[in-house]
Amino acid sequence: MAKKATSRKPLSGNLRTHSCHATKHMQKLNMVTVTKEDGSKVKMSAREYRTMKKAA
Repeated sequence: MAKKATSRKPLSGNLRTHSCHATKHMQKLNMVTVTKEDGSKVKMSAREYRTMKKAA
């Protein structure tokens, strides 16, 4: 089982129709499962993974 390595949460907002009717909407994170060198799996956002790869 992959552990969650980030504390980021989904964003919430409203979808608006042409008549200005509001419906709740959740914008989820782009989560990826990354296998570390020691074999353990970690779930992190794609943006954090990209930053981690760039720093290494």
